[in-house]
Amino acid sequence: MGNLHSDHPPELLVGPETGDDAAVWQIDDHRALVSTADFITPVVDDARTWGRVAAANSVSDVYAMGGRPLFALNLVGWNRDELPTELLGDLLAGGQDVATAAGFVIVGGHTIDDPEPKYGMAVTGEVDPARVLTNAGLRPGQDLILTKPLGVGVLTTAIKAGEATAEQIDGAVESMTRLNDVAARVALAAGATGCTDVTGFGLLGHLGRMAIESEVVATIEFDAIPFLSGAADLASDGVMPGGSVRNLEWGVEYLDSGSHDDVHQLLIADAQTSGGLIFGIDPGETSAALAELSATGHHAACIGKTSAGSARLLLH
Repeated sequence: MGNLHSDHPPELLVGPETGDDAAVWQIDDHRALVSTADFITPVVDDARTWGRVAAANSVSDVYAMGGRPLFALNLVGWNRDELPTELLGDLLAGGQDVATAAGFVIVGGHTIDDPEPKYGMAVTGEVDPARVLTNAGLRPGQDLILTKPLGVGVLTTAIKAGEATAEQIDGAVESMTRLNDVAARVALAAGATGCTDVTGFGLLGHLGRMAIESEVVATIEFDAIPFLSGAADLASDGVMPGGSVRNLEWGVEYLDSGSHDDVHQLLIADAQTSGGLIFGIDPGETSAALAELSATGHHAACIGKTSAGSARLLLH
């Protein structure tokens, strides 16, 4: 896809080169626009809940850059021959729920006929150009903070197979519909220099890309990683999305897994939908950041550290 990248004017602060979550375009010394788009297929049976998950997933990229959303356009693929219009109304109502909670406006959108339904948003936000958080911003000697548990990919796979309990479904939905707005605010207040959200490429893929772009070693303490209830047991029983397997195949070249088995490696590669943020901060800021995240209902943790060296991930 490199042949599609044109020359970049100086106003383009963040483009496609570093694999960041969104593009950033500077307007003046104090303002920059953040632009992103994302959509997903259904991850739960209830249309309104799916709409909430998809919208939270789409707007997350703005938060991951340190920005705040302003407005969005709905992106819909809908099978008109198989699915009623009323169900589409429920889906869009879920998106509106998230827009209202996040304080941005849905100003229109586009729908196409599609045999497999899809929903998401193109979101425009704003950010201070001096405080943009990127993949390349990690520095040696930082703590790595993860703001949501992993395991969404495992649990949504179990949901589709009818193997998830009601408690596990509720846990996955609560995690996927939680906005990353507070997490982004905490990251900025703690002086974060690098940040991304953990979505389709899993912790392995997203943190691995950060390590590469930031030219640091990221050491992960597996026992410190929070997982959604039931995810580890289901993974041990072989419940794992194909995307997570592909993530591990892609990331194995820069992963030093130590003595950890395939299940542990797949869990850190688990493909997330609307996952949390991971960011790097000075260790002196960690306790306060985790306390604020806990006080606002997040199941966050310090899962590792960065150090100088050849860019890679170490799993301890």
